[in-house]
Amino acid sequence: MITIYHNPRCSKSRQGLAILEASNKPFETVKYLETPLSASELKAIISKLEIKPIDLVRKNEAIWKEEFKGKELTDDQVIEAMVTNPKLIERPIVTNGNKAVVGRPPESIESII
Repeated sequence: MITIYHNPRCSKSRQGLAILEASNKPFETVKYLETPLSASELKAIISKLEIKPIDLVRKNEAIWKEEFKGKELTDDQVIEAMVTNPKLIERPIVTNGNKAVVGRPPESIESII
């Protein structure tokens, strides 16, 4: 099953959703700001993305700059920061089985659908 972790207020996320809709394949939409991810869910997504947790952080968000920038954080601390502050999670994320991509640019989503 394809899943998009979506923020309707984000233009890139909306573009990613449109790509999935155009594919005519079944998918699930998770509005992660309304239904926050658990640490274990986020770890599973990061594993599928094959990246470090810090690489999924939106480092230009005010909350990152004010509370976390410049600190040496463990992977678990970075994950906890994203769980506590879901706005920090880069978007959109699309998963399909054991694969995942961050939809930046949105066209990258096509590689896993």
